Amino acid sequence: MNNAAMASNGRSPILSLRGIRKSFGPTEVLHGIDMDVCAGEVVALLGENGAGKSTVSNIISGAVFPSSGEMTWQGAPYAPANPREAIDSGVGMIHQELSLLPHVSIAENVFVGRYLTKRGMVDRAEMEKRAQQGIGRLGLDVSANRVVEGLSTANQQLIEIAKALTLNAKLLILDEPTAALGGEETKLLFKQIESLKSEGVGIIYISHRLEEIKQIADRIVVLRDGDKVQEFDSADLPVRIIVEAMVGRSMDRMFPAIPTPGDETVLAVTDLSSAGGAFSGVNFEVKKGEIFGIAGLVGAGRTDLVRAIAGADPISAGKVSLGGKDITPRNPNDAISKGIILVPEDRKLQGLVLIHSIQDNIAYSNFDSVGKSGWISGRLVRKFTDRNIDRFGVKGRGSQNADELSGGNQQKLVLAKWLARDPRVVLLDEPTRGIDVGARSSIYDLIVELAQKGIAVIVVSSDLEEVMGVSNRIMVMSEGRRTGILDREEANDVLVMELATAGHSTAFES
Repeated sequence: MNNAAMASNGRSPILSLRGIRKSFGPTEVLHGIDMDVCAGEVVALLGENGAGKSTVSNIISGAVFPSSGEMTWQGAPYAPANPREAIDSGVGMIHQELSLLPHVSIAENVFVGRYLTKRGMVDRAEMEKRAQQGIGRLGLDVSANRVVEGLSTANQQLIEIAKALTLNAKLLILDEPTAALGGEETKLLFKQIESLKSEGVGIIYISHRLEEIKQIADRIVVLRDGDKVQEFDSADLPVRIIVEAMVGRSMDRMFPAIPTPGDETVLAVTDLSSAGGAFSGVNFEVKKGEIFGIAGLVGAGRTDLVRAIAGADPISAGKVSLGGKDITPRNPNDAISKGIILVPEDRKLQGLVLIHSIQDNIAYSNFDSVGKSGWISGRLVRKFTDRNIDRFGVKGRGSQNADELSGGNQQKLVLAKWLARDPRVVLLDEPTRGIDVGARSSIYDLIVELAQKGIAVIVVSSDLEEVMGVSNRIMVMSEGRRTGILDREEANDVLVMELATAGHSTAFES
């Protein structure tokens, strides 16, 4: 939609980008981007990893300066030198990667860098009051006084959102705000977005969850390889049309065909209970070559359950059996040695050493293969890691640092370092969180490949379409308990959500 079209609708852009280019050294990553955002509208900015979305967002929010081009904000030239200038101008951003301070309170995190004062003193009471209101509107029922450390990834994401909502900004950039959220938390966020729209706030919304784009966006701008390749005046489009614009090719299917599992039970979980009370009395079995999905709202105990099976969290009761033998793990090494591996939900904090190389990250999980004599052999490391880089489709050189990879390739690297061990059970917690549609497709193909090899695969996902699309069966959890197990043929979003909200009598009220 151009300026003339907007004017014909009685709307003028509050933010305009014209001919925005950006180079990092000799490489130009943005090639003359034009874009407008009006007051009270949501513009979805879409594209695969590496398309240029983050660079555009960082330029608007003052974190990066463009190489050329112009921006106007509320009709005046706009060129913020840093994020503080952008915030002072009325432009705020919620980053995909969490940036909270773990050892201070929620209230202090919400107001970090802009503490409220009263008579020259920090007004902690007012900060706590406003922070409590902010997180309460998003459904987070914890005290604003408590420290952030120990909160789940989803709850930390809600705090990041509350932080941005207290800026009183006239333009908000939301980068993957629902990546760690479940359905109910996403509903509450969308309610806040509608409220902000009614107040005239413009929103740039970046997400790989294309179904939610249809719910929340007014327009769509698509980037590919640093170019704006498509602009849709409505978000009411088939997902296939959006995906094909993003990837530049036809996408006949999002999910691959799922293989039929064998009859042999590989993993059995019996009356398992968490020492911390996150879940209790959970029972299920996973067959050889089965993809077993676990669904539920945030806080249902899904992540806690797979962490316990992987030996990362203590168990108070019950047992974990592998091939009919009790192998209840006491620690992660216990589980790994038996053939159970976990790919955690936060690949940056829990899955990789970002400032170390690809080959080092793979080697760290496979010292028994690259140092059989007790000494680590550089030659063996290179040979072993190169083979697994190729095997799992990681796009990068062995000497390249993990933090230089896209989100999709970082996730492939986490998978590569563990799958190189040829495990019997693979636990995948949010395997495509923050990953673009092209990379998601390759992750799904890899999941199916594991099942075809007879590996038992457990997939935890907050994305209901995903968990139904890749699973042979789905176990639904609510408030730490199993509420049902559905076969692929009978599962649908209504039935899954009914089971996920069992015990949540007010879950859909508002």
